[in-house]
Parts: sequence; structure tokens; C-alpha cells
Amino acid sequence: MKILNRYLNLEVAIPIFWIMVGLIGIFTFFDFIQEMNDLGKGSYNLLSVFSYVVLSIPGHVYEIVPIAVLIGSMYAMGQLSENSEFTVIRSSGFSIKRIALTLSFTGLFFTLFTFAVGDLVTPVTEKKAQEIKITAKDAIVTQEFKSGLWIKDNNSFINVEHVLPDSSLSEIHIYEFDKNFHLRTITNAKKGSFKDSEWRLDDINQTIFDQEKISTNSLKSANWKSLIKPEMMNVLLVSPEKMSSMSLIHFIKYLKNNKQKVTRYEVALWEKLIYPLASIAMVIFAIPFGFFQERSGSKNVKIFLGILIGIFYQIMNSSFRYIGLLNDWQPLSCAIIPTFIFFSVGVMMIYKTEHQ
Repeated sequence: MKILNRYLNLEVAIPIFWIMVGLIGIFTFFDFIQEMNDLGKGSYNLLSVFSYVVLSIPGHVYEIVPIAVLIGSMYAMGQLSENSEFTVIRSSGFSIKRIALTLSFTGLFFTLFTFAVGDLVTPVTEKKAQEIKITAKDAIVTQEFKSGLWIKDNNSFINVEHVLPDSSLSEIHIYEFDKNFHLRTITNAKKGSFKDSEWRLDDINQTIFDQEKISTNSLKSANWKSLIKPEMMNVLLVSPEKMSSMSLIHFIKYLKNNKQKVTRYEVALWEKLIYPLASIAMVIFAIPFGFFQERSGSKNVKIFLGILIGIFYQIMNSSFRYIGLLNDWQPLSCAIIPTFIFFSVGVMMIYKTEHQ
């Protein structure tokens, strides 16, 4: 039985691997074509384009693994059925439920692989890729408004005109209020860098508002303690969906402490935890198609169906995310419903096929 278990898992895992390689190649090719449009802007040369494209690969791997698992599993099911191997396996005492349990280990492997790539590799490579592109093009990271980035930190409002790729800041304006929201100080600094758990500001001009007078003060440099950390600036470089789970947790905590809306980041956190489980759901979903194959169709049809269903899953996933954000649904519901639907349909089809 151990030999048969190993054989089934290998027969499914190998097609999944090659389909994943093929999909990565397609995405990488289109990335390269797209980046060629920016070639020559600043110092964005061919080496920078190549570096950016290569560093973007882990992000694509994270996104396509469930689709590759679905297509690869459906192909493998068709192959096993076409060669009458399923007939032999079932005649040896293996039920469809037992086959599903055996192949769930392949789904578990790709679940762990997806989580590792998405949580440990992608956040690092995506940030580095954006840094290379922005630095080479002599650009700034982002500006949420024409005046720059605005952040709330307890009773202070911070305006940062420019966030640089290394998470250092330039043209910083800090407006500090008292508990009654009366303006106390305005601090302007040319530059800011994070060292030893606090910000070091340079070329500072400060205006202090007292009840009776207004005074000004100039400093060459000073330390500034704030809840804002450089890691929080990663949200400007990396989309929430590609941040690590720990970065999302810290950022959500920061937003909650400042009484700001966290729904988008909570949805991204739950997706980070739920999305890898789609690999198990896809394996379960694909298994009954191997037994439908015994009666009609070819493995090429199953590959085509796998592609269509995989695209439908991604569309459903994105739709639930955006609809949930618009309607303020529970973040867990937005993340889990598409995967739960596919898993439930797969289980029902296995049950129906088993009892026919």
C-alpha cells in the first residue's frame, strides 16, 4: 500500500510541477515585455529589467500554485483513467475516498510550499524588486496625495512628502495636538532615518504654540520617538496581499491603535492564511474528474476544463475580496468562501461518484 500511495502522489505531483514551471515562464515573459516599455528611463537598463523580472517570480509562484495544482491534478486523473490504472487500483480495494485521502498529502505539500513562498520569500523579493525599479528610474516610492503621505500617530499628524526606497523620509512635517486637539507644535525636518529604534531627524525647524506666545526653534538634528516603523513603509512598496503575515499583524495593530480602518489589511491577512489551503481543495475537486473520464472525454479536455475552472476560481477570489471590502463583510468570510465552495463541491462529487 505504501508503494501505491507513493506512486499516486508522484503521478499527480510531477504534472503539477511542470505546469507550474510553464505558467511561471508565461508570466515572466509578459513581465519582461511590459518592463521593456520603461527601458532607458533614468538608469533603468537591461540588467535592472532582468533583476526586476526575476525578483517578481516568487510573487507569481504564490499566485499560480493553486491553479497549477488543479490543472496538474485533472491531467493526472485523466492519464490514470485513460490507462485504466484507476480500474486496477479500485479493484485492489482502494475506494475513491481512500484515493482522495492519499492524494491530499500532495495538496498538503503544495499548501506548505505556497505558504512558505508567500510569507517568507515574496515579501522580501517584491520589496527588493520595487526598490531596484524605483531607484533606477530616479523616482520616489509613492504619494497618496499631492502633498505626500499622511499618517496619524496618537495625537500627532505626520505629513511626509517623499518616502525613499530605503524607507528613509524627506520633507517631514509633524503637527502635534493636545488632548483637546489644540495645535501645540509644528516640526519640519528635511530628512529622517530610522536608527536604534527611533527616528533621527536632520535640519529641523520647530514652531511652538503657547497660550500667550509663539516661539521658533532650529536644530541640526534630533531624535523622534514614534509608533511608526520602517516596516510600515513596506505597504507603500508591497501590496497588502504580498506582505508577510507578521508585517500585516503589526500594521493592523498600528492602525487599530490610531483608530483607522483595517478591513483591507485584515482581509489580506486572512487570505494569507487561507489561500494556501486552496491546493488541498483543488486536489479534492479534481479527483472525481478521473472517474468521469472513464466514461467520456479525453485528458486534453480535462486540461482545458482545469484552466477554465482555475481562472474562474481566481476571478471568484478577487470578486469576494472587493465586494467584501465595499460591503464591509467579515474579513474571514471574504477569504474563506471561494476555497470552501471548491472544497465542498469536490467532497460532494467524491461522495456521489463513490455511491454510483
